[in-house]
Amino acid sequence: MHRLIRFLKEWTLPVAIVVGAGCYLTFHYVPQLAAAGNVLGPIIDIVFPVFIFLTLLVTFCKVDFHQMLPHRWHGGVLAAQLLLIGANIAVILYVADDPEQKLLWEAVLTCIIGPSASAAPVVAGKLGGNINTMITYTLLSSLASAVLIPTVFPLLEQTVHVSFLAAFWLILQKVALVLLLPLFLGWLIQHHARSLCQRITAMPNLSFYLWSVSLAITTGVTVRNIVGSDASLSLLLAIAIASLVLCFVQFAIGRGIGRHLGEEVNSGQALFQKNTGLSIWVAYMYLHPVASVGAGCYVLWQNIINSLELWHYRRTGGKSL
Repeated sequence: MHRLIRFLKEWTLPVAIVVGAGCYLTFHYVPQLAAAGNVLGPIIDIVFPVFIFLTLLVTFCKVDFHQMLPHRWHGGVLAAQLLLIGANIAVILYVADDPEQKLLWEAVLTCIIGPSASAAPVVAGKLGGNINTMITYTLLSSLASAVLIPTVFPLLEQTVHVSFLAAFWLILQKVALVLLLPLFLGWLIQHHARSLCQRITAMPNLSFYLWSVSLAITTGVTVRNIVGSDASLSLLLAIAIASLVLCFVQFAIGRGIGRHLGEEVNSGQALFQKNTGLSIWVAYMYLHPVASVGAGCYVLWQNIINSLELWHYRRTGGKSL
């Protein structure tokens, strides 16, 4: 039992991925469970944002709000994101006459243009990063994506009939609910419910385990999108491989920027760990449901890399990859 508990603690993220995928596949392929799956589906849709909210609230209770200031690595990572977006758009325009190739690169674009994951500060904190500057970047990144998404995608897909302001407002609403509200409540708890704040901060891994539950749910949704996709197997494999390569590219670029600008861990997590939930929404709103497979695969790859980072960090006594 002790070994099992230790294994679960050390490999929480892969276990969450396996549990999420296994649960969905079980309910999908076992006919006797179909009715139960139909009942649990809407419940999970409600539970998922609650766990994201609680994950961030617990994290924000530990934040030093006085240190949430802009840092020069923020500008470096945002500049790298813009360059990657520009390069990807050039490729999309080049292959515009090939529908499958265009869809492949649009799926990749959703994984670049999305903001830094709301839970990125959780992993950065586990890796010895600076949670304060990471949260600041997450806010800046969300605002940047709210501007970039309704600007870029209507240029690529002329059939989109969503105004810039309408899309901008929708994205801000999504970000505010899962990011700004828990940030504000975290500040309130710190200043007006100190005993509760002390109890929360006394459990340093609470936010990580809450986030792992969210990851299991996200994995189940990702597997559902892949199983239910009507795309060819070759296109699905191409999207999965492209998203894996993109994961390593963004991770390496982010770490490289961080080495020069002072926060290697934060910079790496900021560029490569994406808000894939928003990316999936972007794919459905502007592109094609198949494009959402890119963000779905990306969330699996990024959390496998996160697991390897955490394993290496523990094994080396605090040294990052």
